[in-house]
Amino acid sequence: MNLTTATRPGLDVLVSGVSGIVARGLGARETAFAVADLLRGHLPGPDLLTPAEREGSPDRYVTHILHAEDDFSIVAVVWRPGQGTPIHDHVSWCTFGIISGIEHETLYRDMGDHLVEVGRADNRPGEVSGFAPPGDIHKVRNTSAEMGISLHVYGADVARLGSSVRRLYDLPVR
Repeated sequence: MNLTTATRPGLDVLVSGVSGIVARGLGARETAFAVADLLRGHLPGPDLLTPAEREGSPDRYVTHILHAEDDFSIVAVVWRPGQGTPIHDHVSWCTFGIISGIEHETLYRDMGDHLVEVGRADNRPGEVSGFAPPGDIHKVRNTSAEMGISLHVYGADVARLGSSVRRLYDLPVR
């Protein structure tokens, strides 16, 4: 899925930059961190999405696949206040940047029969981070009173896979 970048301000720079980084054949963590550096310098604004896309849904957070190819995907996520994810991990490395709202992230470690909370972060507009499996078990929630928009770059074709999520966790947290 190669959506036109002309109608998405800043997307063409990201597609070109991520493509160049992925072509270097770095490891997953190194790729995530290199893409995070790129995103820090080129994080688009909310006009990356149409007004209708920025509305989100009253039922759950919404994802918009903006670009997908075999080696990476760029996805915008729209979160209304209070919306969040279940505890999950990912199929690949991921880099994300916050355009608006506050994404509260809780990190976990899988202990086999239970999860242990290992950290929390409030990711604010302009902030960028990256990670790679293992060690990517988390849940995310928009804790702000405004619409949250974040941009995620995954090291996989999420249009083909249907999602970036590898596994949902239903283990007790101790």
